Amino acid sequence: MNKNDNQTMKERNANDRSLKIAISSLTFNIAFAIYHIVLGLITISWWLLTLGSYYLILSLVRFVVVHAKAQERFITKFTGWMLIALSLPLVGTVILSVVKDRGYALHIIVMIVMAAYAFTKITLATIKLIKSRRSNSAMLITLRNISFADAFVSIFALQRSMLVSFEGMSETEIIIMNAALGSAVCVIVVLLGIHLLKSEKSIRPNQSSHTRLKSANNHHSS
Repeated sequence: MNKNDNQTMKERNANDRSLKIAISSLTFNIAFAIYHIVLGLITISWWLLTLGSYYLILSLVRFVVVHAKAQERFITKFTGWMLIALSLPLVGTVILSVVKDRGYALHIIVMIVMAAYAFTKITLATIKLIKSRRSNSAMLITLRNISFADAFVSIFALQRSMLVSFEGMSETEIIIMNAALGSAVCVIVVLLGIHLLKSEKSIRPNQSSHTRLKSANNHHSS
């Protein structure tokens, strides 16, 4: 097996691992999104409804990515535009945080769960960044950007809840903090989408894993 075959096998194994992780986390992410939507309906909170919708749409985008393995340019371009589109409702939530809806104080246990969720997301996204930095796999790069879009919004949601749940800051300071981090997250999500759109132009369509292995076998038998 030559160097190219080894590289192909490594990318295939990396794709398979990322695929399994993405599928296993999909159910949890959807459940987390539905929780926010239901709680938003109960409390009549546009923030929770928008956040739940964001997580739900992001989960559906991740589902499309892991089930369109043979259409790498499509999933990269599709996800890029979706991230840019999803930044628009995020802008609305930032405006709401400043103008009206500062959020609700939550129980300490809920805050711990939210913190664990947010930091787990950012840790997993960082791991994906390290694993995919030398990879040309469209699926790995796309899943990495989705993970960061998910993680940064989770950090924003955590900060927003913590500032209201714990004393120590004035209302003006809370508004400034929410506006600053919320705006930064919106910009980051847009940049993640733009990065995918730029990456799409340089992606060379790859063969499926089955075709690659068949081609390698034919090469060795000839």
